[in-house]
Amino acid sequence: MPSSKKANAAPWNDSTLALLVHGYAWLPNRMRRSLDGTVRTRLMGRPAIALRGPDAVAFFYDEKHVVRTAALPDPVLDTLFGQGAVHTLDGDVHRVRKALFIALLKDGAGVAALGEYVTRRWREAMADRQQDRVVLFDEAAKVLARAVRDWAGVPLSLSDAAAADLARDCTSMVDGFATFGPRHLRARQARRRQEDALAVLITDVRTTPEADSTGSALEAVARHRDLDGTLLDPRTAAVELLNIIRPTVAIAWFATFAAHALHRWPQHRDLLRADTEGSYAEAFAHEVRRFYPFAPFVAGLAAQDLTWHGEHVPKDALVLLDLYGQNHDPALWEDPYRFDPRRFASPEGPQDPLDNLVPQGGGDAARGHRCPGEDITVTALAAIATELARLDYEVPDQDLGIPLSRMPTLPRSGFELRLR
Repeated sequence: MPSSKKANAAPWNDSTLALLVHGYAWLPNRMRRSLDGTVRTRLMGRPAIALRGPDAVAFFYDEKHVVRTAALPDPVLDTLFGQGAVHTLDGDVHRVRKALFIALLKDGAGVAALGEYVTRRWREAMADRQQDRVVLFDEAAKVLARAVRDWAGVPLSLSDAAAADLARDCTSMVDGFATFGPRHLRARQARRRQEDALAVLITDVRTTPEADSTGSALEAVARHRDLDGTLLDPRTAAVELLNIIRPTVAIAWFATFAAHALHRWPQHRDLLRADTEGSYAEAFAHEVRRFYPFAPFVAGLAAQDLTWHGEHVPKDALVLLDLYGQNHDPALWEDPYRFDPRRFASPEGPQDPLDNLVPQGGGDAARGHRCPGEDITVTALAAIATELARLDYEVPDQDLGIPLSRMPTLPRSGFELRLR
């Protein structure tokens, strides 16, 4: 039953245009004006309520409260995640499909192996580009594309053109999902190309005996069986394989932000160079993920009529979890707009890292809600940050502004550097 607070709540006016105009700043700005830490609005005509904080994370990822089935609109599925992706599932069906990703992406040896591929591919790329001008975002995407294809067991020509094509398609999918016009069209075309190619590989793998399996991610996805015991159709299998490859290439955003941080606060270069055990590199990677804008929020649908802090949330309303705002919430982080990896380098770390640090979403890792790719992200980003700290380069004059109105965002120049 709606509570008495509903009558005193702000009207649920539509904020779709405001979101498109203000980007990452829209929801945190609304939260700052909220008296109770909750934003009531509409998006694309649907009632929406936005939440923030550790208790909001627990509320959002409780399947009795919020579901993802039908929450993601087709434009997002046709660009970023793919039709039939694990992100669209709930309940036991979701847990069985998610187990595939957890087995691949939470394996310590596998994560370390991907980190080694990233380091190797980075050093090869930089050796080939000595005394050259490099747009870091583009170069990092190609390095990550080569590394993840190596790691996943997906055949890839070693030519620069092949790596560039994969990198361009994966970054296009991310760049175009939250917009309209040419960027969105490029994202759709990129996804279609990659799904077509990977579906052929999936079919080829299934013609080889399982006894000859090499244990690659490609084979694991090709042979995965859903809750009903059936293999994924080749297109859905391609979608899920791409949901390993694409997010890994998307670490190029964080890699570019890492270079931005090293340029603004160069004292971290010496700390990374002196880090022989990798602990400071990991802390640096966490702080890059906290400090810089990546995902603005995640969304689901209210599974039933709910009450949040006395506010009625109608069934099927959009429920938003404010990621960017939570990562800069002064109630959770001391001096949140100071870049300081020491937050994560102390023995105790942040007060509650699972619930406080949510750049890629939150939730209970044991229940399979938290993004299984976080370990991959931190490992690859720490590797690139360490290599950047050791690289001899200069930063020419350029526009390094990061527009919060654009989602996803980057330094406007892509961060150009000149190798020496």
